[in-house]
Amino acid sequence: RKPFREQKLLDRINEALNVDADKRRELMSSNAVRDRIATMTEREREVFDLVAQGEMNKVIGASLGISERTVEVHRAQVMKKLDVKTLAQLVRIQLVMEQAE
Repeated sequence: RKPFREQKLLDRINEALNVDADKRRELMSSNAVRDRIATMTEREREVFDLVAQGEMNKVIGASLGISERTVEVHRAQVMKKLDVKTLAQLVRIQLVMEQAE
């Protein structure tokens, strides 16, 4: 809303950056990531790896011999188990796991 106080705006931006940093640290904790990945089935892990590599559902389905709809179901389960909302977060988790190895 205008007019605004510059200090209040800066405080809100800093608060948002701190919240984001906390969430990133939590997401990047390799132990927590390993625990979450351990809950996945073998098929979910395969889908996770291919999605994180940027493959489309159709291509994943063809390479695994399953339907595109089944890939969507597995992908949704992976997102739920890893507690992520976006593909970028999923890729970030994959990168963390690769660095931890």
